[in-house]
Amino acid sequence: MKAYVVGGAVRDRLLGRPVNDHDWVVVGSTPEAMVAAGYTPVGRDFPVFLHPQSREEYALARTERKSGRGYQGFVVMASPEVTLEDDLARRDLTINAIAEDPATGELVDPFNGRRDLQQRVLRHVSDAFVEDPVRLLRLARLAARFADFSVAPETEALLGHMVDNGEIDHLVPERVWQELSRGLMEDRPERLFEVLRGCGALARLLPEVDRLWGVPQPAAHHPEIDTGVHLMLVLGAAARLQAPLTVRYACLCHDLGKGTTPPDEWPRHIAHEARSARLAKQVGDRWKVPADCRELADVVAREHGNIHRSAELNAAALMRLLERCDALRRPQRFHEALLACECDARGRLGLEDAPYPQRERLAAALAAALAADAHGASAEAAAAGLSGPAIGERVRAVRIAAIEAAIEAGLQPRVAG
Repeated sequence: MKAYVVGGAVRDRLLGRPVNDHDWVVVGSTPEAMVAAGYTPVGRDFPVFLHPQSREEYALARTERKSGRGYQGFVVMASPEVTLEDDLARRDLTINAIAEDPATGELVDPFNGRRDLQQRVLRHVSDAFVEDPVRLLRLARLAARFADFSVAPETEALLGHMVDNGEIDHLVPERVWQELSRGLMEDRPERLFEVLRGCGALARLLPEVDRLWGVPQPAAHHPEIDTGVHLMLVLGAAARLQAPLTVRYACLCHDLGKGTTPPDEWPRHIAHEARSARLAKQVGDRWKVPADCRELADVVAREHGNIHRSAELNAAALMRLLERCDALRRPQRFHEALLACECDARGRLGLEDAPYPQRERLAAALAAALAADAHGASAEAAAAGLSGPAIGERVRAVRIAAIEAAIEAGLQPRVAG
C-alpha cells in the first residue's frame, strides 16, 4: 500500500499558491485493508476514506468506464492492480494529473502537467474528458481562478463537442450551481462566462445571460454599449470590491431583462427591471439556487434603477423604496443590494473607479429610519385611541420625518457592512 498526494494540492504548491487541504490516492490496497488500518469509509460512488488522524480524504486508485449520460454515468473499478498512472489518466486536466510521493518529494507526471503549468495552459488529459460534463464547468471555473492561463485549442474543440453531442444537457442542478457559485467567487469571474460562451455551453445552461451579448444600451450611460460586455465589467467590479456570493449572483441577474427588449426599442430598455426579476426567478428555479441569493437577486433586479436615481427622491419616496426592499426588516440584505448597485455603476467602461454616493445616502436614510422612535410613536398613537393601520401610518410618518431631518443635515452616513 502506497499513498500519494494528488490534484490541486500538488498543482497549487508548484504554482506557489496556498495549499489548504490535500487529496490522496492509495495504490495497492483494498477497502477491507483501509478499514482494518483505521480509515473511515465515506465514499458513496467509489471507495474514499478519511484518515484516522488528519481526516483528509484517501481514495483508492481507480479507473472509470463510461456507461451512460451525465457525470454519474460511469462504472468505477478500484482494485490493488490499478496503478497510479491508471488513476491519473482518468483525471480532467494535465495540471491536476500530477502526483507527489510525500516521503521523497518525487513527482509523477505522466501527462506533462508541469510543462502546462509553466506555459500557463489548461489542457485535457485524454479524450475521456468529454465523458463527464462537470469537467467543462470545472475548466471554466479554473479559468476564472488562473486568469493568466489559456485554454489549449484542442481542449476548446472538445468543449464544443461536449455541447454539440448533448452531454452538457445531462448536468444536474446541484453540480451546476456548485461550479457556478465557486466560479463567481474567483478573482476573475467574468472568465468563467467567457469560456462557457466560447464553446456554446452558456446558451444551453444560461440562455438568459447568453442573449445579452449584441444588445446595445445608450452610450451616454454605458460607454461600453454592449449589455454582455457590461455584465462582465460588473462581475469584475464585484470581484474587486470583494463582494459576497449573494451580491455577485445578484449582479449576474440584474439586467437579464435587457435580453428580451424588442430590437425596435433599442438602445432603450423600458421596464427591463420587472423582466429581469422574472428571468432571475427562472434561473433560480432551474439550478436550485439558494434562497439568500435568489432573494437578493430579485430585490436588485427590481430596484437597481430606482437606487441609481435615489438622489432625486425626497424623504417619502425614499421611505417607499426602503419598504419595497424590505430594508427595515432586512437591513443587511439592503446593504448588499446597495453594494450590488455600486458594482453595476462601476461596471461601465472608463467609470470603474467612479464614486457611487447613492450607496452612502441610502445607507444613511435606512439608519435614520431605524433610529426613529417607532416604539414611542406606536405607544402614543395607541394612547390616542388609534389602532391597526392608523398606528402603522403614525410610525411611518415618524420614520419619514427622521429621513427628512437626515436629508436636511446632509445625510452624513455611516455605511454598514
